[in-house]
Amino acid sequence: MNFDLSEEQQILVDSVAKFVANDSPVERFRKLRDTERGWDPSVWARMGEFGWLGVAYPEEQGGFGGRFVDLALILEQLGRGLVPEPIVPSVVLAGGLLSKLGSDAQRERFLAPMIEGRTSLALAYAERQSRFTPHDCRTRAERRGAGWVLSGEKTWVLNGHAADQLVIVARTAGDPLDREGLSLFVVDGDAPGLERIRVPGMDGQRSALVRLRRVEVGAERLLGPAGAARPHLEWALDRAAAAACAEGQGEIQELFDRTVAYLKQRVQFGVPIGSFQALQHRAADMYAETELCRSTMILAAIAADYEDADERQAEISAAKLQLSRGGWFVQENAIQLFGGIGVTDEQDEGLFFKRLRVLQGLFGDADWHVARYQGLRGFASEA
Repeated sequence: MNFDLSEEQQILVDSVAKFVANDSPVERFRKLRDTERGWDPSVWARMGEFGWLGVAYPEEQGGFGGRFVDLALILEQLGRGLVPEPIVPSVVLAGGLLSKLGSDAQRERFLAPMIEGRTSLALAYAERQSRFTPHDCRTRAERRGAGWVLSGEKTWVLNGHAADQLVIVARTAGDPLDREGLSLFVVDGDAPGLERIRVPGMDGQRSALVRLRRVEVGAERLLGPAGAARPHLEWALDRAAAAACAEGQGEIQELFDRTVAYLKQRVQFGVPIGSFQALQHRAADMYAETELCRSTMILAAIAADYEDADERQAEISAAKLQLSRGGWFVQENAIQLFGGIGVTDEQDEGLFFKRLRVLQGLFGDADWHVARYQGLRGFASEA
């Protein structure tokens, strides 16, 4: 398969890399991680002006008609600078569902301002007991007149602390573990009865615990048909897993490049430690795992546009497994080769290490994706 970038994709990659180098190096992340929001609305607005937030949306929805792989190339470069703006929760998760299921009026009201960088979004789907099973949902929506009343609690809502609107997954029919009966509602961040508790993560980024105490919404806030959200939710989470692989690839590449540079710079016994054959072998193995991560990431990004769920999930689960296993190999060896300083907060390498650990667990960890792959159509006959 040809992985060469088109001329347009190379221009896009170069522009994002230039932005990271000049406007968003790791030092910016260090400053933002101590703030309440954790990211900068003015930078978000610039991303909207650059067109990055709309690159994978159809032109008739205000986007640029690109493919998911174009967005993945942007995320890969942003990962190299630990850029914290909420592209995955806004563009991939909530924005993706608005694009797919929203009416023209809903897209105009909620999606268009986000594409322009004027607002941000979040998807609230996880609950305390649900782990990686999105249909394990106890949050309920009950009819009240023409509208709905939402009650329940959501955990680990990415950008939930700052989003202008949240797309809430609630059960409108069935029991907590039923696969059907899920619906999606767009709720304003300041809606009466909605409580958002900011939760700092180990990687310096933010999520939120969201409580809904009889939050009332009108019928126009229902996204798509009532009770039919489950396959669309799984589609959005698959694409988010592919996005995590893309961002993680940028961080793995950055960690590998920094390690090789350190091996050439650090002198011991009068020579650079990179001249020792044992360390050269270690670096060669890290290079191989980094390239495997990149190959599987690109395949996952291509597959993110597949309509067939089994084909899409096979490539994305394979990439997520490689991000976890191969990415961990690069991480642990980078920390070991840097020695004790690699785990100190003063060294940027530790920040990449922490962010990768979070990405490896987001949207399904390695064990979950292996189990899912084993259940896909055709696995038994291929094994």
